[in-house]
Amino acid sequence: MNIKAAGLGKRFNRTWIFRNLNYQFSSGVFYAITGPNGSGKSTLLQILSGSRTYNEGNLKYFDSMGEINSEKIFHHVSFAAPYLELIEEMTLLEFLQFHQKMKGFLSNLSTTEIISEIGLHRAANQEIRYFSSGMKQRVKLAQAIYSDTKLLLLDEPLTNLDDDGYSLYLTLINKYCNDRIVVISSNDKSEYAFCNEVLDIKLFKN
Repeated sequence: MNIKAAGLGKRFNRTWIFRNLNYQFSSGVFYAITGPNGSGKSTLLQILSGSRTYNEGNLKYFDSMGEINSEKIFHHVSFAAPYLELIEEMTLLEFLQFHQKMKGFLSNLSTTEIISEIGLHRAANQEIRYFSSGMKQRVKLAQAIYSDTKLLLLDEPLTNLDDDGYSLYLTLINKYCNDRIVVISSNDKSEYAFCNEVLDIKLFKN
């Protein structure tokens, strides 16, 4: 998969968040979007996901069959962010089974295997609303990383994680993400130290 941004720009009212962004994202490469808080990192990540519109330029997606219709891009994207909510009335098992029907999981992994790998087997039948913030973050990472998608977008992925959660994050990245486009929005180098390319959003200010 490839994503090509040409002259991409986003503004809120009359203020440009970024402008004249020309960049290409390719499978098998890890990318970091960096910049201070409020600089537009999350906004760019949301635009890449297709969930937010841009104001100028164009953004095109390609796979081995040619250009992907932008209205269909959600089939190819998984996204984890602190501000995205889980279905807290579901148990962990129910939530992952529901998500599996929507996206499917990599390598035909079962929900039981996933729950075990993220260290939450004892909470499999517990409603997510009773989870700690760190447990919820593990679930958010799991539903994104294990999804059978070509584009993985992670916004501040270490939010609320302890040292064990950090180790789990690196393990999942190394094990499941090497042939995908992975884009991480962060100003914390520990979240993206393994990335091949760094896109500093400050370079695209008007």
